[in-house]
Amino acid sequence: MKKEVFMPQHKPIRAIIAGGGTGGHVFPAIAIAKALKEKVKDIQILFVGAKGRFEMKKVPQAGFHIIGLNISGLQRRLTYKNLLVPFKLIDSLARAKNIVKGWKPDLVIGVGGYASFPVVRAAAKRKVPVVIQEQNSYAGISNKILSKKADKICVAYEGMERFFPKEKIYLTGNPVRKEIINTKPKNEEAFKYFNLNENKKTLLVFGGSLGAKTINESLKKHVKQFLYNNVQVIWQTGKLYYNEAIEATKELENFDLRIYEFIDRMDLAYSVADLVVSRSGAIAVSEIAALQKPAIFVPSPHVAEDHQTKNAMALVNLQAAKMIKDKDIVEKLGSVAMELLDDDAKRHYLAEKMGGIAHKNAAEAIAEVALSLIE
Repeated sequence: MKKEVFMPQHKPIRAIIAGGGTGGHVFPAIAIAKALKEKVKDIQILFVGAKGRFEMKKVPQAGFHIIGLNISGLQRRLTYKNLLVPFKLIDSLARAKNIVKGWKPDLVIGVGGYASFPVVRAAAKRKVPVVIQEQNSYAGISNKILSKKADKICVAYEGMERFFPKEKIYLTGNPVRKEIINTKPKNEEAFKYFNLNENKKTLLVFGGSLGAKTINESLKKHVKQFLYNNVQVIWQTGKLYYNEAIEATKELENFDLRIYEFIDRMDLAYSVADLVVSRSGAIAVSEIAALQKPAIFVPSPHVAEDHQTKNAMALVNLQAAKMIKDKDIVEKLGSVAMELLDDDAKRHYLAEKMGGIAHKNAAEAIAEVALSLIE
């Protein structure tokens, strides 16, 4: 039974949740907001994100109001847009200060992403209680800086005192969407949704909303191997690679191959999956662990401090998952995946190990940590 927090006040509690940029930040933020609403019925929640980013569409769809800051990060390639970054930051710092001053929150939660830094910084300066959430096993630069001002820090991995003051750390795990947590394995509805065969093994492959070039290249090379060995494939390409994937697989239209730009029903995709191939962003790892799905992680080499490799290795070291380096995936995916798909005992072993590190009630735990800061 959920514990509801009753806080007698003259006015409703106000909370700001700041951050976003990708689904890996946005979906956990929404999960935290919903957990707060369950615990304090009349709480007022405002999201602050970055204009033009993923959160500006998904947060309103979830029923919450959001304000967008004109902020962005540095591009890894040479572009004039990098010249605008300092000006956008200055503008966002001023706007965040005005939002915090005008909205008068009782609590601010930073979930990472571009908008998190200016809002958390503004809140800390006005002595507003602050919680930051670090999703990865290797802390980002922004959160390291903000940790000095934060009151409490929610983390998903052991050993984070390397980066943050030990007395501020709470091991909560990363929030996972309720619809994912409640997914039933081998759900009949899921097989009907994808029009797949319940008696075949299913491989689920995805690499983020934009897509992952090397993972898509490896699928183009090995998809026939899977299909010819009676394995069904659900393939999320990302919007940059969808047309290319459709063109490359025209001759396979009679096989059980389902290609999507973006999978709206990830709960159903996880349900049918016997094996998952994915990047090792914090939330993908948390979802896969919560559902105890055997997985091959392919860390992106294009992220700060190589944190995806560290996320994956945290599981590999516990013998809970397999990892293939990005530079090797095009060559090795076929053999490694088929070896696991052919070995039921090995997949069962990985699933059991996954279960030992899952945090299924992370959103509720973070909500409780945050609410504990309000007198």
